[in-house]
Amino acid sequence: MAETITTPVESGRGHRKERVGLVISNKMTKTIIVRVERRFPHPRYKKVVTGYSKFYAHDEKSEAKVGDQVRIEETRPLSKLKNWRLVEVVERATQTTTAAV
Repeated sequence: MAETITTPVESGRGHRKERVGLVISNKMTKTIIVRVERRFPHPRYKKVVTGYSKFYAHDEKSEAKVGDQVRIEETRPLSKLKNWRLVEVVERATQTTTAAV
């Protein structure tokens, strides 16, 4: 009889939604608000429209700052509004030092 080789199933998280967006607020403790942009043609007029969605994401180490581009991943509900968690900071915001006069 031939032996069958079984490979262990990866104990990964399976398929979870991921989004890339811009941090618009980090004023809450361990929580960021991420704005995700979506471009699509208008159903009737076919003009390209930009739609936005806001997601509350869990930021355990408080590493994301306003203006950063981040990748978030869907997770179990963490609170009433938080169903996403921060995976990585894709791009840091540029530091512009403009003095207000």
